[in-house]
Order: sequence, then structure tokens, then C-alpha cells
Amino acid sequence: MKRITRDTIELLAPAGNWECLRAAVANGADAVFFGVEKFNARVRAKNFQMDELPSIMAYLHKYNVRGYVTLNILIFENELNDAKSLVEACIDAGVDALIVQDVGLVQLIREISPDFPIHGSTQMTITSPEAIDFFNPYDLEVVVLGRENNLKQIQTISKKTAMPLEVFVHGALCVSYSGQCLTSEMWGGRSANRGECAQACRLPYDLMVDGQKKEMGNLAYVLSPKDLAALDIIPEMIEAGVSSFKIEGRLKSPEYVANVVSKYRNAIDEYIAGRKYQPSKEEIRELEQSFSRGFTHGFLEGTNNKKLLDGTFPKSRGVYLGTVSHVLKDAVVCKLDAPLKRGDGIVFDAGRPEEKEEGGRVYDLRRNGKKVEGEVQGGLIEIVPGRRDVTISKIHVGDRIWKTSDQELSRLLQKTFEEERAHRLFPIHIKAYGKANHPLVSVWYDEETANHVTIQSADMMQEAKKHPLTEDYLLEQWGRLGGTIFKLDKVEMNLSGEVMLPVKELNRMRREAIEQLLLLRETPPVYEKRNVEIIAEKQVIETNIEPQLIALCRTMEQVEAASHADIDYLYADFEFTTDYPQAVQIAHANGKNIALATPRIHMPGENGILNSIVKANPDSILVRSLGALQHYKQQHLDLSLIGDFSLNIANHKAVSVFLESGLSRVTPSYDLNIQQMMDMLAVTQSDKLEMVIHQHLPMFHTEHCVYCTFLSEGTDFTNCGRPCEKHRISLQDRLGMHHPVRVDVGCRNTVYNAIEQSGAEYISHFVEEGVRHFRIEFLEEDAKDVRKVIALYREALRGERTGTSVWRSLKATNQLGVTRGQLINKENVSRTTSK
Repeated sequence: MKRITRDTIELLAPAGNWECLRAAVANGADAVFFGVEKFNARVRAKNFQMDELPSIMAYLHKYNVRGYVTLNILIFENELNDAKSLVEACIDAGVDALIVQDVGLVQLIREISPDFPIHGSTQMTITSPEAIDFFNPYDLEVVVLGRENNLKQIQTISKKTAMPLEVFVHGALCVSYSGQCLTSEMWGGRSANRGECAQACRLPYDLMVDGQKKEMGNLAYVLSPKDLAALDIIPEMIEAGVSSFKIEGRLKSPEYVANVVSKYRNAIDEYIAGRKYQPSKEEIRELEQSFSRGFTHGFLEGTNNKKLLDGTFPKSRGVYLGTVSHVLKDAVVCKLDAPLKRGDGIVFDAGRPEEKEEGGRVYDLRRNGKKVEGEVQGGLIEIVPGRRDVTISKIHVGDRIWKTSDQELSRLLQKTFEEERAHRLFPIHIKAYGKANHPLVSVWYDEETANHVTIQSADMMQEAKKHPLTEDYLLEQWGRLGGTIFKLDKVEMNLSGEVMLPVKELNRMRREAIEQLLLLRETPPVYEKRNVEIIAEKQVIETNIEPQLIALCRTMEQVEAASHADIDYLYADFEFTTDYPQAVQIAHANGKNIALATPRIHMPGENGILNSIVKANPDSILVRSLGALQHYKQQHLDLSLIGDFSLNIANHKAVSVFLESGLSRVTPSYDLNIQQMMDMLAVTQSDKLEMVIHQHLPMFHTEHCVYCTFLSEGTDFTNCGRPCEKHRISLQDRLGMHHPVRVDVGCRNTVYNAIEQSGAEYISHFVEEGVRHFRIEFLEEDAKDVRKVIALYREALRGERTGTSVWRSLKATNQLGVTRGQLINKENVSRTTSK
């Protein structure tokens, strides 16, 4: 095992504004990540402007802190030139890396610069060594693993790759795999892949089991995870191979950044120093105070569905104080579980977080009616809230009490960054030499950066008659570095004879040396940059191919029905891949070719699933992850590979990357509306694209198993009793819609939208642009519905029925109706549909 030092472990902090940036630097971050303008996954953050990049990087590099810009969203065709401008600005400003999601953008960056550092975002859904290997041609510097990778998997990945691994260590958890959540896009056109997550996972849902509502008490937030906090398992994470510890929170306050960064700085430093570290209760409470929905290790120690969420509230609560035991006329009584003092903010939790809750500042604290001064810890206490804040009559025995704010803690945290100062001073050592009648030559070494400067005296040294220069004297004069970021560690003097130099000259040398060392720190690194033009021309396509209709089936009944219908190709996407051989047999018996779908996630140790798909003898494989694609490439299969929507292809460069990687055709991301789709089709190999024109959109895709959590006493697939084989769950939203929840072979859940969506009205536009492969997907339809839907779309492809006619027919016969889905251009529907 390589030696662990501060240089080999990185603490990476979020910054949504300048105050957060300063808080991160002052409290010990090794690196900071931040967004610039619109191209990042936190568009609601204040973010920075492109023209601020030089000053941001100069500030960070002054303190030897790295700065990473988040360009971690999908880039649409008409945005490529703007994205290119941002990349070039980052290169010019000396940004230390770009954090990227879009594979097409990775290709563009490499065309611009062969050596500019790229970090693979967690939005890439990288969860296996094979997924990392996919990027070998692009020379990525770091990859951010999915939050769902546990420590054993991280260790496996670390042993199989030399790539430095970055892992989230603290902050909000997404219930869905990053890069695989389409809920916000489906319900509001606010894609999580575009930094516009609407947090649908934080909404309440009723659990429907086999069509009946399950009584859940006050458990309504069935998809809202607690917050990640891995402070106590830092040693295990380092030993598993984590190189960079990432803190979530670009929408959080500077006090949050200061608090969390300082805690993890201490934990990492304690491990590096060889000391055993265990966070105190006070440290955990302080973390909870800044922001907490309750803390969990997430999936780091393996899947435990019972510990992942609380289910009773979706928002930050702070520190748990206790429950109300009595209600007095002007106060409430509780047994304190945590310290409390006057001025602290509190809220009373009656189990209905969606309603207005009673809360405010603590006005007074009493014991047995007598006022208590200072902070109170433990025992029965009477809490007197401010009368303007809280209506006592609305508080009930049993209500939980949370401390939502602590003004004293906030003030202490603010002091760490309110003035520009280093969290620590950087050591310098100096070598000085010379002789009488010659200049004094000094070499100043910045130990942390390995920078050095040579400063000579303007005056010649003279022989000393009384007070010759000594190491102690130089240490005193040159050590006067107050107000700078440096401290003088040592002076090595090698002077011939006893000489002297005026103190004002020594001071001038010190000032010049510090100025030059600072200039070296703030000078941006130089990367190679080429002048690249984005030339988007329509690719040559085969126009003589008749449009092909493909049916994706999720049950054997659907496979049987589709095999006898007028389709050109079958896909099977089953919960249990053990059923795949039978699906292949049915398709082949009826003269149909069939592709089998891989899971959307590929974890270490799951190549057996991918190999079993090959053994089922399909005609093609529908590839849904980077890891699966790379695995099959390494096997040199004599099978065509088709890329699915989950590869997140949003521009012509991404199309080219995947086609050149061995895919025979690809499916565009569901994030594109019709105009964005047409923009891409106009400049790419459209005959190599497959359009999904009918489906229930897969919204959440998650490691969290709803079946295990609420229908089992178990914690994971090893002890849950497999309730998914006996029951069907759906989630009922506030509008009464039932969203089906299905399980895959890896026990991961997909929540599908209740309402079917149809792109039938756009078929003629796609055909005109050269698209020749159209897919319709089934979820719960019976054989009769399968035949009917296939017949409608076949007629549309033949030109025997308009797309609008298909849409109206589906809407008329579907109980819940049919939506036009994500393709509709919310900004300008008429322009795109009339094209």
C-alpha cells in the first residue's frame, strides 16, 4: 500500500459564492468545486461569472488550493459553441480541472487541449472498473464514483485501476443514481441532468400494494433519504482507496462549508498523523446544526434499506432535543437530549412537515419555574418560546422538538472566514550566502509549492565592526511576515567572514521575495490549447431503408403477443434475466430477431449477469451502462450492440463517440425536447439513431428498494424474503396517479411514470431527417393492448395514419390518458410541431 500523506488525499469543498469559497479555503480544503453561469448541475446556486475565473483561480492558488469548474450537465447541440467558450476560458484562467458529465463534451475538450485535466462527474454513473476503462482514450485525471458504491466495491475498483477515485463523503443524497433521474424532466421539464432538479424525491407518496393503499402512519416520504455523513469512517475509506473526499453543498451557506470542511480536515489529518480518531457527540451535533435530515453512511457500508431514510420528514431538521412531555400556559416541558440556550432556534414537529409548523427563538429556560442562565444540558427543562413566534395552544404532548439554529455556533464559524486569512501559514526556508564587498544572495523556498526565488541585496555587504549578520538575526528580520500567508521556518547562512548589511535593505529583500513568491503562486498553469471549430454537417445516411418498428417487452405475455404482430425487432427487458432464454426461443420460433437489455447499473462482480445475457443467444444486446459496453467490447462479441437512453447522448459528438466505441446505433437522451432533437438530427448520422416514441418514462432508478423497506423485516436482498416476487407496488402522488415500481436483477428499483407518453406526432419529422428505427415500450399492458398499440404505430410509419390520429386513439382508450411527454418544446411548441 502506498504511503498516505496530505499530498495523496484531497478534501474537496463546494462553493456557491465568494463567501463559501473563502470559508472552504480558510478551513482547510485542498480543492474547491464551483459552477460558472448556466452550465452546471446547480443552476439555482448563485454561481460565478466567466470573467471572474482569473481572480478566483489567483485567490485559490495563492493559498495552494485547487479550483475545479463544474460543467457536469448534458450539452445540447445548440450549446456546444458556448460550452467551448467556457472550456477555453477555463484553460486561459488556469482552472485545475473541469468536472464533466457529457461524453461528447469530453471529446470536445480533448480536441481543444490534450493535457487540460478532466474529472469524470458522478453524473456519468461510473460504478465499475470497466466504466473507468471506457475513458482510457481520453486520459481523465479523476473519476467521481456513484454514491451507491460500497467500500468493498471501492476497494475492488481501486485495485483494478490506477485512476484516482473521488467519493462523496458528506451532504444530501440523491435517491436515484446520479445521471439516471428523469423525474424532474418528466413532470416539469426541469432535468436533473441539466442542473434543474425539482426534488420530487422529497415529496410525500402513498404506498399502494397490489392496488390497495398500505397504512403507513406518518411515513409518507418513502423516497427521501437522510443526509450522508461519513466522518467516523474516514480511515476505512482511505484504506479502501479513496483519493478525494467530496462534500456536497453548492446551495448551502458559508457557515455550512466552514463547519463541514473543518471537521473532515481534522479527521483526515488525524488519520495521516497515525492517531485514532472518533468524532465527539458535540462535533456530530455541530454538523447536524448546519444541515441535516438525519445522518446515514448511505451505501458505503453496504445496502441497508432500513437505515437509508426516516420517512417522516423531507427537510433539514437540525439537532434533536427531545419530545414534549407537558404543555404549560407559556412554556413546554421536555427532557433534553442535547444542549439548549436562550436565542437558539427551535421547531415543534407534529408529524405533518408539509403544513406550517410552530417554531421560533427560545426566549427563556426554566427548571421548576425558576429561570436558568447559560446553556442547559440534560434533565427536564421548561422551554419558553417567543410569544410572537409560537402559539403554545397548537403544541401537543409527544411533538418532537428540534434545534434549528445556534447563533453562537454561527458566529464562531463566521469568524473563520470573515477576514481573508490562511487557515494555516505556509513555511519558508532561506539559504543566504556571500562575502564582503559583494551582494548578499538569498534563496527563498516556498516549501509547499516547491517554488523558489533568488533575491540579491542592492547594497554591497561590508565588514562588520560590531554587529555581524547571524542566522538568529536574519531569522528575526526576515521572519517578520505578519499579514502575509507565510511563516519563516529556518535560515541557513553561509557567509565568508563577519559582514553586515543595513536593516532597511534586509527588509526590502524580504518584501521583494514575498511579492515574487506570491506571484509564482498566483500565476496560472499553462495548458496546450488548439483553435478548434465545431463543424456540424449532416452525416451521410442510408435513406433506402424502410422505417423499422421495435417493441420492447417486459413480460413473457408481451413477447408472445409482439412476436405475432407486425414488428421488425423485439427487445426483452425482464426483471429476472433467467427468463431471457425463453424470450429468445419465443421470438426465434416466430421468425423475429430479439435484443436483450442489460441492467442500467454495472457494479463490480456483476459481469456474470452480462455473460448470462450472451449465453441466452440473442441477436443483439441493448446496452444501458458504460461498464456493460466496455465489458462487451473487451469480449469481442460477434453481436451487434445498441446503446440505450441511459448513456445520456445529447449532441452529435456524443453520438460519434459511442458509434466509434462499437455501438451499431444509439438512443438519444430523454432530456431532449423536439427542437433539441431536431437540432441534433440535422448534423448527425440520424439513421444510426433509435427513437423511443411510446413508453412509460422510467423516472427514478435507485439502489433503494421500496419493497424491502416497507414489505419486509429484512435490510437487503439477502434477508428480505423477496416480496417483489409476490406483490406489485406503486407510489400514489398528490394528484392520485399511481407510479409503478419495478425491480431488476440487481434488486434496484425503477419508478415509472403512471401515464404513457407518445411521440407519434413527431414521427414524420424524424423520418424526414433520416431516422429509421422507432421503438415502442410496454410496461403492464396485456396481449390485447400490445397488439393494438403496435398496429397504431405501424400504420403511422406506413403513412396510413397521422401521428395526431395515433395520439388521439391512444388517449381515448387509455384510462389515464396519454401525454406528449418530454419531447414537447415547452418554450415554443408551435414552431417545432409545424416544421
